[in-house]
Amino acid sequence: MTQDMAEPVDNRIFVLILQHPQERREALSTAPLITATLGRAKLVIGLSWAGLSRLAGEAAEPRRWAVLHLGAARADQATERREFMLVDRHGEPIAQPKAILAGLKGIVLLDGTWSQAKTLWWRNPWLLKLHRIVLDPPRPARLGRFRREPRRDALSTIEAAALALRHLETTSQAADALDAALDGMLAAARRPDRRAAR
Repeated sequence: MTQDMAEPVDNRIFVLILQHPQERREALSTAPLITATLGRAKLVIGLSWAGLSRLAGEAAEPRRWAVLHLGAARADQATERREFMLVDRHGEPIAQPKAILAGLKGIVLLDGTWSQAKTLWWRNPWLLKLHRIVLDPPRPARLGRFRREPRRDALSTIEAAALALRHLETTSQAADALDAALDGMLAAARRPDRRAAR
């Protein structure tokens, strides 16, 4: 599934992936590719966990973490759509997000189908204490050709991680590495099965 990789890429923002148990059976699950690509990433599989600190392996402060939120940002006529937005619990864009974003130590991603991700959201109330990031990607998911997405703005987990890190990291190295890893997965998925050719 993955190409042979050298050392994982350094990333400042820790990436914590909560994966629904059914997602690990998917041949094109991208979460393992994230942990193979990034030096600071962790994948946990289950439905509910006691809290962030236990998962992060340190005394994690919720105010220093954000979750990639499933909802959409509320946009009125005066608010332009942005591909990356920090929102409050009502979906309203935060007016001055720079200080919050600069202080983030990690992000949480929910890995699974849309309904599985919603299950993870509702079964882990501690996620409500985290800042919320909403993504509005400029293009549909690249993995969409192989796995149908329920909404145009739905991305695979690796694409969501790359887009978020592109906005949060000081360099694009981690995001570029994730994009390259996805390129390798897509190339392998497009290759015809040699056994079928026999």
